[in-house]
Amino acid sequence: MELNVLDRDYMCSGHVGCPGCGAAIAMRFLLKALGEKTMMVIPACCWSIIAGPYPQSTLKVPVLHTAFETGGAVASGLRAALDTKGDTETTVVTWAGDGGTFDIGFQALSGAVERNEDFIYVCYDNEAYMNTGVQRSSSTPYGAWTTTTPGQEWKRLRKKNIVEALVAHRIPYAATASIAFPEDLVRKVQKAKSIKGSRFLHIYASCPTGWRIPSEMSIKIARMAVQTNIFPLYEVENGVRYTINYMPKGYLVREYFKLQGRFKHLTDDDLEQIQEMVNEDWELLLRKAGVAMSAAGTVA
Repeated sequence: MELNVLDRDYMCSGHVGCPGCGAAIAMRFLLKALGEKTMMVIPACCWSIIAGPYPQSTLKVPVLHTAFETGGAVASGLRAALDTKGDTETTVVTWAGDGGTFDIGFQALSGAVERNEDFIYVCYDNEAYMNTGVQRSSSTPYGAWTTTTPGQEWKRLRKKNIVEALVAHRIPYAATASIAFPEDLVRKVQKAKSIKGSRFLHIYASCPTGWRIPSEMSIKIARMAVQTNIFPLYEVENGVRYTINYMPKGYLVREYFKLQGRFKHLTDDDLEQIQEMVNEDWELLLRKAGVAMSAAGTVA
């Protein structure tokens, strides 16, 4: 698929996002891929603040701010209104964080995609409720410190696999993407735009503030998440056809975890346990994609 990235930016500089904000980087690429015929639904999240109110909005496309739990429902109504007007060219996008997707907004999202509503739902995932003070969500990974899983009470539950939850609805298109792989991200946004029905994009978006990392490390850590198999890049069509878009180098997870303050409490035994979890998830994904493994545990 040939990429057609617009020279024009649909996001203003001088916004109030934190330095190194992965969600801001993701939004910039998203809008360059979609263009001006886009209407954005933003439930409560960091981007409610970053986007700002009219007429001082950071974004150069129409934005509908809405309640935390209503991203899927509001997008459904907006799409119906545009269809009533005969507008089939405008792309409706819900842009939500992991709290408003994995947790509070999941009911409305599930209902919308079960009806195969014609919109793109994008979750920018920074793995906690960052806007309200770094509280854990069901996207927070095993082993992470948050303000609600502090000290030795760090999270001991695995991260919810949100893409597989959406795939179970048999939607036309679901995919992961990362700010560290912009060509892949743009291609998937444009592919989603070309498809009718419910489309879901799960974008890895580093958060220097919540992850306790230097702002200049945002892209490197996003890249390491892919290279360690923690966040594989893949897409699923119609709930059955899996395609892995990038074969990572397979670094040990400790190379990713050692860069972040939110994991500094983990022991070698903890990291070995997490490595086993990541290996298990990666091997399961390979089987779903029909990719053979060698006896040594590498891709054949």
